[in-house]
Amino acid sequence: MVNNTSTTKVLFVCLGNICRSTMAEAVFNHALEKRGIAAEFEVDSAGTASYHIGSNPDSRSMETCRKNGVSMNHRARQVCREDFTKFDYILCMDEENLRDLKEMAPKGHTATIKMFGTYDPKGDRIIKDPYYGPQGGFDRNFAQCTRCTDAFLESIGYE
Repeated sequence: MVNNTSTTKVLFVCLGNICRSTMAEAVFNHALEKRGIAAEFEVDSAGTASYHIGSNPDSRSMETCRKNGVSMNHRARQVCREDFTKFDYILCMDEENLRDLKEMAPKGHTATIKMFGTYDPKGDRIIKDPYYGPQGGFDRNFAQCTRCTDAFLESIGYE
């Protein structure tokens, strides 16, 4: 449901916060801007692991977004305890991230924690890690993040 009294806060999460979650954040922000509703949201991304804290997104994620007209500006960070009460939705990329987030979540947290892929109308629940694969994995992730973004926004009352 749309929260009309304040911003809706969404956090995207993958393992290292340089490929999938940064792309999801960029795609989501782009969709918000196109719809003219960016001011109604606060969006960020993070990783469950600390491997890349402070790093730029993977160059292949950046290039995939760039070639699709989507800007990306992020420095990797790790999920922190406060995220579980700050954000309304924490949307992760796969079952391992989901399990890790549920283990990390403090008692009494308020965030809804789900896999972003549960919103994919094609039923492709897992947003696979493209890091060790060819460019096609990044292209596939971009298309999937776009589908999931549209479906998620619709699910909370935005067309």
